[in-house]
Amino acid sequence: MDASVTADRSLADETYRSLLDEILSAQLAGGAVVQERRLAVRLGVSRSPMRDALGRLEGQGLLVRNAKGVLTVKVITLADYLNSIAMRLLVEPSAAAQACSTISTETIDALYGMANAIEADPDPYPAVIWAFDDALHNGIAAASGNPFMADTIVQMRRYTTIFERQRKLAQRKPGLADHQGILRALSERDADAARAAMALHLERVRQNVLATY
Repeated sequence: MDASVTADRSLADETYRSLLDEILSAQLAGGAVVQERRLAVRLGVSRSPMRDALGRLEGQGLLVRNAKGVLTVKVITLADYLNSIAMRLLVEPSAAAQACSTISTETIDALYGMANAIEADPDPYPAVIWAFDDALHNGIAAASGNPFMADTIVQMRRYTTIFERQRKLAQRKPGLADHQGILRALSERDADAARAAMALHLERVRQNVLATY
């Protein structure tokens, strides 16, 4: 592949990741109008990689066209959130069970280290909590060995993440005990326990959100 084409592809990927992070962290809030030129200037890229990145995000449903055809950040509704959690409940417990036989001891130890650091900190930064949550759930998805299952989990988690962060629903240490239970099951290579722990965690998340409405 031509070096210039490779560089363009890399820049488009980097732009995509930057915008995705801003959407997931609610820096680009639901309903916000996406102005291609302004975003390109702010991120210091040309309009070509910006257009490519926006097209990918629109294809993934994170950007949508309003009634006037203007590109905006998708507003994640409570119904979207609950439907995403329902899908995760169908898939993620099975992923946790399958990951028991494949996830590395090093990965489990690293996740334990992150969890222990959060537990020891009386007021951890939200970014640290989210990083651990992403590492745990995405790590399990990848370790499931099923790329279709992993892709579904990643896509559904994007919707639940946006909803929770935009509405600041996270507690100081959300789901930490549940996450530790999942880690114990993974470290013991107990598939049934991992399946049950993940299902319990997701159901508690669902109930906690419903309690705020």
